[in-house]
Amino acid sequence: KIIVALTEIFNAVLRIQYFPIQCKFGQIILIPKPGKPPQEAASYRPITLLSCLSKLLEKLILKRLKPLIHEDITPDHQFGFREKHSTVEQVHRIVKIIGNDLEEKRICSAVFLDIKQAFDTVWHIGLLHKIKKHLPHQYYLLFKSYLSERYFQVKQDQELSEYYLIQAGVPQGSIMGPILYQLYTADIPTTENTVTATFADDTAILASHRDPLETTNRLQSALNQINTWTEKWRVKINETKSAHVTFTLRHIDTPNVHLNGVIIPKQEKVKYLGIHLDR
Repeated sequence: KIIVALTEIFNAVLRIQYFPIQCKFGQIILIPKPGKPPQEAASYRPITLLSCLSKLLEKLILKRLKPLIHEDITPDHQFGFREKHSTVEQVHRIVKIIGNDLEEKRICSAVFLDIKQAFDTVWHIGLLHKIKKHLPHQYYLLFKSYLSERYFQVKQDQELSEYYLIQAGVPQGSIMGPILYQLYTADIPTTENTVTATFADDTAILASHRDPLETTNRLQSALNQINTWTEKWRVKINETKSAHVTFTLRHIDTPNVHLNGVIIPKQEKVKYLGIHLDR
């Protein structure tokens, strides 16, 4: 009987494109970060718990949605949330590009971007615009309902806060959150003379040439386009936490590159997808 009732509810959701309000409440618990001062808010990692009914419904929607997004929308450089794609394969792709450049005596200059609170700051109006543009109309109506009137409360020990309205971001702890973020960032600009590598929000841009100045010009051109894109879609990048690394066998350096008027700090090595890459 429960299965029959759930089937009727889920079919009704898909038919009328309305996500039940009962499935849009989240409870946040705070996990202490090891070695951090307990009196500071930044010392805790928030984890959002959603109802089992919500997750079952989202799994059903995701199963129908995945083929549409992966076949027609997801760019080749995005390796996150995709079958037969992994962090290992993305790192191998980058390492192979750098290795080939070194063998050919080219300079490879790369920027590794730190996107600020990537999943929590997604602009709902912008996301719905892209859903309306790329997906059938029924999904636009469904996700408009899915994103609106969502609330969260915080639980600390046995104490509960009041409920607060969520006004930005994809829902934490949700099944749909990652693929909605992927849809939102699928149109990040790429340029002909650079390589883009993304895994969820981990983003790297690589440019190469024998001339260090031309290498920098290519990289800066790509960053200029990304800067325009981030301003349009309200994506915030932490420039000072991003990294600029130049891979070369020569004893030379490349000029600085900047984003949003801020110079990207140069580093001797960077950690990307859990792997350390150094000059």
